Amino acid sequence: MRIMLLGTGNMAANHAHLIRMTPDAEVVAGVDVDARRARNFSDEHGIPYAFGDLDEAIAWGKFDAVANVTPDQAHHPTTMKLLAAGKHVLCEKPLAETFPLADEMARAAEKAGLVNMVNLSYRDVPALQTAQIMIARGEIGEVRHIEASYRQSWLVGNHWGDWRTEPRWLWRLSEKHGSKGVLGDIGIHILDFASYAVGMTPVAVQAQLATFSKAPGNQIGEYSIDANDSAVMSVRFENGALGVIHASRFMTGYANTLKLAVFGTTGAIELSHGQYTSLRICSGDGVHNQAWRDLATEPVKTNYQRFVAAIESGKTAEPSFRHAANLQRVIDRCYDMDAAAAPQIA
Repeated sequence: MRIMLLGTGNMAANHAHLIRMTPDAEVVAGVDVDARRARNFSDEHGIPYAFGDLDEAIAWGKFDAVANVTPDQAHHPTTMKLLAAGKHVLCEKPLAETFPLADEMARAAEKAGLVNMVNLSYRDVPALQTAQIMIARGEIGEVRHIEASYRQSWLVGNHWGDWRTEPRWLWRLSEKHGSKGVLGDIGIHILDFASYAVGMTPVAVQAQLATFSKAPGNQIGEYSIDANDSAVMSVRFENGALGVIHASRFMTGYANTLKLAVFGTTGAIELSHGQYTSLRICSGDGVHNQAWRDLATEPVKTNYQRFVAAIESGKTAEPSFRHAANLQRVIDRCYDMDAAAAPQIA
């Protein structure tokens, strides 16, 4: 499977590694708006071709599929070009900046009959896959309540460097530089984490976003520090179950941790994934004395392995563009609610 890597920035090295780890797949070209960066990246990773223009790469055409690792705002225009050229696409998250754009991408891929997937990377966590299977089998009964959180603290600790001086963090705090805040950055991950586990996407949502003052005049150099830092969603799923899904960069003590608890009519499952991963269940007689037992997990296929297998079978696998578009609809609603509430920087 000849895969072209579109975008050779910070995330591209991880994608190149994952493709190399995927049987029957190879990276044949790197593409970037900065031709020199594309060439240097391709040389570093042993990739034979490099292009500084997507149209030029499409005209060359000697690839079967594309990993789109461009910035968020470039996902829609570049992916639409690739679909029009008849190429399968694995796109980074979020699929697009808004639901209408994401919906257009999903419709185009479906109409063309091309394999389309979104790299919601936590699908690769074995504990999540195990939890999803057990919940689908009814091992905790009917789902009634969900708690999910994505916890980061790089605005508090210096474990990833000093955000005040590093552009790779400052842009994430600035709407002017394309950031959609913590909700746009990691909110879609925890929304997918919870939705996938229970096999349902929220049908109703209430939300609050908060942006906290972090610098004099909320400005550092060219960066306006105005993107949301914390997000809380109260959701209802199609079976009536309620949930609280939230994310923040102020969750001190957690560098990068996802937590999920799913409570059903006959049991509950808890999952934590961060510095270490744990999965446990309370079921059977354990529900009467609150006894939990740890669960073992087995290795699972990566998104790239599923992507290549989907192309070979001719059938799109999850997470698809349509699934990501449905998640984006929920996130858009959160932004709409935040705008209607006319929030102030605290």
